[in-house]
Amino acid sequence: MKQIIQSYKTGKMALEEVPRPQIFSGGLLVETKASVVSAGTEKMLVDLAKKSLIGKAKARPDLVKKVIAAVKKEGMVNTLEKVRSKLDTPIPLGYSCAGIVRHMGADVDTFQVGDAVACAGAGYANHAEFNLVPKNLCVKIPEARDGEPSNVLLSFEEAAFATVGAIALQGVRQAALTLGESVCVIGLGLLGQLTVQLCKANGCRVLGADIDLGKIELAKKLGVDEAVHSRDLEREVFKFTRGVGADAVIITAAAKGSELVALAGEICRIKGRVVVVGLVGLEVPRDVYYKKELDLRLSMSYGPGRYDAEYEERGHDYPLPYVRWSEGRNMQAFVELLAAGRVDVRSLITHRFPFERALAAYELITQGKEPFLGVVLEYEPRGEPKRIPVVKSAPVAAAGGVRLGVVGAGNFARSVLLPRFKKQEKVSLHGVITAKGMSAKAVAEQFGFGYCSGDVDEIFSDDDINTVLIATRHNLHGPLVVQAIEAGKHVFVEKPLCLDPGELERIVAACGSRSASLAPLLMVGFNRRFSPMVWRAAEVLKWRGTPLVASYQVNAGFVPKEMWVQDPVEGGGRIIGEVCHFVDTLRFLVGAPVRSVQAACIQTDDVRQVNRDSVAITLTYADGSVGTILYYAVGNGDYPKEKLELAADGVVIALDDYCKMDIWGKKREVVKGRQDKGFDAEVGAFVTAVVDGGAAPIPLEEIVETTQVTFAVHAALNSGETVRF
Repeated sequence: MKQIIQSYKTGKMALEEVPRPQIFSGGLLVETKASVVSAGTEKMLVDLAKKSLIGKAKARPDLVKKVIAAVKKEGMVNTLEKVRSKLDTPIPLGYSCAGIVRHMGADVDTFQVGDAVACAGAGYANHAEFNLVPKNLCVKIPEARDGEPSNVLLSFEEAAFATVGAIALQGVRQAALTLGESVCVIGLGLLGQLTVQLCKANGCRVLGADIDLGKIELAKKLGVDEAVHSRDLEREVFKFTRGVGADAVIITAAAKGSELVALAGEICRIKGRVVVVGLVGLEVPRDVYYKKELDLRLSMSYGPGRYDAEYEERGHDYPLPYVRWSEGRNMQAFVELLAAGRVDVRSLITHRFPFERALAAYELITQGKEPFLGVVLEYEPRGEPKRIPVVKSAPVAAAGGVRLGVVGAGNFARSVLLPRFKKQEKVSLHGVITAKGMSAKAVAEQFGFGYCSGDVDEIFSDDDINTVLIATRHNLHGPLVVQAIEAGKHVFVEKPLCLDPGELERIVAACGSRSASLAPLLMVGFNRRFSPMVWRAAEVLKWRGTPLVASYQVNAGFVPKEMWVQDPVEGGGRIIGEVCHFVDTLRFLVGAPVRSVQAACIQTDDVRQVNRDSVAITLTYADGSVGTILYYAVGNGDYPKEKLELAADGVVIALDDYCKMDIWGKKREVVKGRQDKGFDAEVGAFVTAVVDGGAAPIPLEEIVETTQVTFAVHAALNSGETVRF
């Protein structure tokens, strides 16, 4: 399929052939028929991408602070790798479209294939021939009913305005209008024109204002009671309201300063309402707002549910009796108003472009050579390949080399794993697939893969691929590992291996079902055991005569509840998703199996915290050793992330965040260097094992044990008892 993408690094835009997005549970695959270009929001994104690196930093000081914090914690080199990866990630454009449902994921029961739908969401309802959109961001387009005029059947181009219309509708709802009230709408662009019509449909008297005479005239044609130039607004509003002032002022314009907020206060009546929909400054003049006791409200995009991952991504709707107008219900209400003829969007469309000429639409809004308002892209069906070649000549690997296929390539894979695989002489990069086809194409071009695809079976059925890197979200790890092993591929899966005991059993069964000579290697990304400092510690402790006492302290940092890693189904939580690293490191250093697990976590009434993100774990081992892992999210970001202390047989070893290690024995040894958590050695060991046909760098039984221990930590927390192996 084709999609408009923009490079965040260079600002260059392109209409690219990319794979279709991957179906996920709760998602609808929609063939796009029309999409709306937002002259405000999208122009802002386009302009930001075109700025220099310094310009981007000035525009997003919040991200600069995060980069500085990352440098302090992870070092300059690691941080630069992540920043480069982010800059190389293309930006999808668009957030409002309409089309036909062609396929559905699991857990979708309110739609069916063939439904005409309007879709919303940045990153979902893109300017692309196909989009994968969560069910709560889709609404059905009303159909004509018997006995009604045919014009109630909406066109796709009208329905494509549903997201923009829902934004306007949410602003009107925030104004809490009642029949007969006087409303002033400042800014008569696309949002303003829709807001005017919605206020009229609500039985209000409406005064509009703008600096563009053409938009003023259009508002008059669409039924506004009065429309004036913004410079005359303060005088005209009191004529319009018989000296009372507006009951409500809705700001739909954009401005860098706070002048419009001040103006809204001046023209509003005592105890009136001011609603901010557009992007404006928010320095509120206290005097006028205080003396009039005004109610200042912000309108959060297209309604309740926006920015809530539980609603938007995971499909958990709000109960209607308690949240009457969610973003989905706002969208549905708007398309029904369109179908009833209460709102006119056709008159707002100034330009239509076939999707093949989409870049011309962006030239129109960025160069501003002619007036525009509603800009619509129109789509025609066409054939498309499943596999998209990227490198003209197929990658050639040395005999017996690693012929790599990649499933999933998020920021960690792009910044950490793929650069290291690419450096290996005996690795050739063949195919890549990601959840979003746009990302697959970008990764393929960045690293030089032979092709990208929208079909995961392409990777597993490709005889030229003998090794698969799995770097998807955690819930897909287990099933993909089984699929890869059954296809006879060597597997490198980023941690964790899987999320539940049932998946683990299926993985073990898949590994055991193949003869030893044909069994593919299974590797999990437990990189820390490959760190040079951990290897040095293991070397020192190799001849110990007493059990080992180990203490691993992890200042993990806060992760919000709404992040996908915290979701039990998708991410599995941080114990399974990250504590596995430290369980594996101690297992390597002790060199003996775990025999028991005890655990306790914090208990807090602070609703922002996840209690199990701060946990104390005690492990005992078959050789009498004992290890503790103190993992917490309530620490300070400026403090080092990881500290490891080991004691045995008169030796004490203290490792400080993989940058420094002190060894106290017969003589003191200090090891210093750039932070190295073992990624290079990890990838190198795996590649060597595949090429030479040797044993897996981490024995399968240790991978399984580490995974079982993370499950046991949860079991210990659930029961309050010791879990024994």
